[in-house]
Amino acid sequence: MKKSSSVESRFKGLKIAITGSSGSLGQALIKEFKEKGAYVVGLTHSKEKKNVTNKNNPNDWIIWSCGEEKLLSSKLVDFDILILNHGINPKGLINSTEINKAIEINSLSSWRLIQIFEDIASQKDIKNEKRKPMEIWINTSEAEIQIAFSPVYEITKRLIGELVSLKKSNLSIEREEAFTIKKLIIGPFKSNLNPQGIMSADFVAKKIISSAKSKKYLIIVSPNPLTYLFMPIIEGIRIIYSKLIHYLYTRKYL
Repeated sequence: MKKSSSVESRFKGLKIAITGSSGSLGQALIKEFKEKGAYVVGLTHSKEKKNVTNKNNPNDWIIWSCGEEKLLSSKLVDFDILILNHGINPKGLINSTEINKAIEINSLSSWRLIQIFEDIASQKDIKNEKRKPMEIWINTSEAEIQIAFSPVYEITKRLIGELVSLKKSNLSIEREEAFTIKKLIIGPFKSNLNPQGIMSADFVAKKIISSAKSKKYLIIVSPNPLTYLFMPIIEGIRIIYSKLIHYLYTRKYL
């Protein structure tokens, strides 16, 4: 009972924006956050979604498009948490069109949104606004380090995953007081992208939210025990490597 109440108090009254809000996990997250008292806004590419009514609908919708992330700057100012959950899986398709599309949606759009949200947090910090740190959660998926039977999907998830690792390594202690990152490493769950998924989206959403109440950077939800072993090791190596190279350059050893 205590655990449940602590999770609810963690998110009660917060404004949370979620990309990929029309998908299985997005819908499950919306439902869970609303039950815990958060005000949830879904970011969607579909104008038709604004007219659809169901219990998993967010409190409001924002229409956006990949490549036009800057237009969201003014709309994201008042949010406490931004969750990047959008993506596509071209599966066996490896033609140039599908590759470019997947890189844009799975990697570059998320990277641009991370920078936009960090800039907003930085501006608020400069103004000395007393508030909790703004948070961004990025769903890179288990495909960041394991096969997903989709080469393009794996490459694009690995790209955004390594960019997030780099960003994490560059955040100083002072900076993290204004802006924090959480990386979501999610195993196979049932969705339109993966009908053969083992876990349910509802189960994954509950696990994510339960784990996110802490200060954990990595949130892992997977049926594969090896992910819990290898992901922290890989992530730790990336961050240490980035910090070491930065130190050597600033000291002019390189």
